[in-house]
Amino acid sequence: MTGVRHYGMDWLRIAAFGLLILYHIGMYFVPWDWHVKIAQPIDWVQVPMLATNSWRLPLLFLVSGYASAALFAKLGGSGAFVRSRSARLLIPLLFGVLIVIPPQPWIELVTQHGYAKSLGAFWTSDYFRFGTLDGIVLPTWQHLWFVVYLWVYTLLAAAVLAWVPAATRAKVADGAARWLGGWGLLVLPLAWWLLLLALFPGHEETHALFDDGPSHLHYLMPFFVGWLLRVRPELFAAVARWWRISLGVAVVAFAVVAGIMYLWLSGARPPEWGQLPFDIAHQVQGWATIVALVGIADFYWNRDHPQRAMLAEAVFPFYIIHQTIIVIVGWYLLRGEVAALPSFLILVAATVTGCWLFYWIGRNIDWLRPLIGLQRK
Repeated sequence: MTGVRHYGMDWLRIAAFGLLILYHIGMYFVPWDWHVKIAQPIDWVQVPMLATNSWRLPLLFLVSGYASAALFAKLGGSGAFVRSRSARLLIPLLFGVLIVIPPQPWIELVTQHGYAKSLGAFWTSDYFRFGTLDGIVLPTWQHLWFVVYLWVYTLLAAAVLAWVPAATRAKVADGAARWLGGWGLLVLPLAWWLLLLALFPGHEETHALFDDGPSHLHYLMPFFVGWLLRVRPELFAAVARWWRISLGVAVVAFAVVAGIMYLWLSGARPPEWGQLPFDIAHQVQGWATIVALVGIADFYWNRDHPQRAMLAEAVFPFYIIHQTIIVIVGWYLLRGEVAALPSFLILVAATVTGCWLFYWIGRNIDWLRPLIGLQRK
């Protein structure tokens, strides 16, 4: 069974990256800090954003863990695995940092800090300062921090697989599968997240790799669970037993999150009121939603489609380029004083169109393929 492709996990990965793009479009409208903002941020948009906030990134690490385990099994050794992952992740990362990312900090500096230089002058004189400019670290990997973290986690996995004897690894995997094979699938990962919440209250992700320890502990867990789902596929039986209950738990937990947020936004309660139950419900909703989505993917989506392979290939190039498109288009919308609804529709249309163009051009020019995360023909 370990060699059988699970199409549902492919569809889950495609959907997760698509949702991430929509989330980043939403960042233009909410009052949270971001690279470019609509002139009048909309408070209520925070509620639907919070509906995905707790699980969208852990879900990406889970499906990446699953895909990494499948690739390791295909390549058959840690050395080949590291070479493959490094080529597919580091080359696009370097291309992104050098070429794709610079418009994002430039627009942030222009719109929020009064920066006066052109994009070209910024790229040649300030972007490669290897320091900060008005608090912005330059150069930067921005949204490609996920690629950096994923590469580091795959290196850790490769080191374990290279140095730990196969028999020991099998015992650990069997033990973990037993612990997670029943109700433990719902409780144990969530207990880990709640422990991190207690140990590191108020931690905010930095995405800077070396000073983001609690975030690594948070994301390594779903990465490991995703890997385990691949090497011990009997865990899908536990998912099948629990995903409907997990979906109900997620809905109830989000109702708590949304209710507290409503009280904050309406002024009925002060900002510090309800923070602990909000944080706990946020974590409960996150893990319960992930279990539910894996169950839905296993039950409903585990079938192939003529477009699946192309979509699965396209998600990484989409991920590389999407945020730069959103920021650039958002900047023009801000300058044109475009209202919220047409801004949203334009952002969706422009981002989808730009992502497809980036993918189709890159995939059809052989030397460009590694730059956007694809293997050469």
